[in-house]
Amino acid sequence: MHSMKRRKIVNKYERNPSEAIHKYVINTEQCNIQRRRIKVGIIGAGFIGPIHIEALRRLGFVEVTAIASGKNTPKKVKQLNILKVYNNYKQLLEDKDIEVIHNCTPNFLHFQINKDILESGKHIISEKPLTTNSVDSGKLVELAKKTRLLNAVNYNYRFYPLVQQIKEMVCNGEIGDIYSIHGSYLQDWLLYETDFNWRVDSNLGGKTRAISDIGSHWCDLVQYITGLKIVKVFGDLNIVHNTRKRANQNIKISTEDYASVLLNFNNDAKGVFTVSQVSPGRKNRLYFEIDGSKKSVCWDQEEPEQLWVGYRDKANEILLRDSNLLSNKVKKYVNYPGGHPEGYLDALYNFMKSFYGDVIKNNFKKNPDYATFVDGHNEVLLCEKILESYKKQKWINV
Repeated sequence: MHSMKRRKIVNKYERNPSEAIHKYVINTEQCNIQRRRIKVGIIGAGFIGPIHIEALRRLGFVEVTAIASGKNTPKKVKQLNILKVYNNYKQLLEDKDIEVIHNCTPNFLHFQINKDILESGKHIISEKPLTTNSVDSGKLVELAKKTRLLNAVNYNYRFYPLVQQIKEMVCNGEIGDIYSIHGSYLQDWLLYETDFNWRVDSNLGGKTRAISDIGSHWCDLVQYITGLKIVKVFGDLNIVHNTRKRANQNIKISTEDYASVLLNFNNDAKGVFTVSQVSPGRKNRLYFEIDGSKKSVCWDQEEPEQLWVGYRDKANEILLRDSNLLSNKVKKYVNYPGGHPEGYLDALYNFMKSFYGDVIKNNFKKNPDYATFVDGHNEVLLCEKILESYKKQKWINV
């Protein structure tokens, strides 16, 4: 009897497949939270702005309806296919339909624009660094608390599935007591003295470059994974090219191309990391290793599908990113089956999914998995302390 009833239903949908699809969609909607469409504005159309837009469009319930950009990017803005285009970001802030704004501008603009966004009453995602100095970043933390608006800083490396797996292993005690953390973040895009970008100008990028641009990613990541805090630093910085060529000009450079930093953590663990933007062949190699009393783990962003696990008394292991092999809490960060590589944009998508899930629910978590303005402020402060330690040639407490 049950089989006959089932057969009738199947035949019904065979005759009208569109009805079957409609029924599936309705049931899915009933199972999930009823999602309204969130309208979003983007400020900036340089390298990172379009990447934010691509990740946002994957969410399905987020609509990028407006963008504010400079006059030098009309072709790029047109390619993004966004209906509203503002020449002045303050016009974007006045758009009452927009709930969330992404600040994707150069570093020196972050403080004022972030401040204006919060004061306009809109939720915010800011590119890092949060600001170019800790006084301003501290002001934004206080303003964010006062306005009670959701806020985040784009430290997207947190959202690779295997990074989340390591965090889960630390939380479960699988690694044991952590003794040391070491690694590097290496690039080569500023190798030659003819390589020039606004980031090398301290007036636009800030007083540090390699440390704040990529070192802050490394420091945020290892502190997030382990739950430990960096409490003491000793930095050694180097400017490889004291001048860089821009057109026919020689531009004096005051920010570092390379740095190595000794670290002390709040559990008495020791650490060290190196950052470089002049390492030939290294395109975007964020690498770290965590050594514990039970095992070690290491991960390389240029090979994000593999997690190395090291042992003293048995063979080492390579864990591949496959939801069937990962902890249950990590599965939500996996978007494709094993063997279907996930990378930089997928991590950014996971970040957006987490943040906008909170926007939908109007949910202010105490410790979300994304970095908040508090985390962003701490990274700005840390970078300042590393620079101070280099100038004074001594250990500095954070």
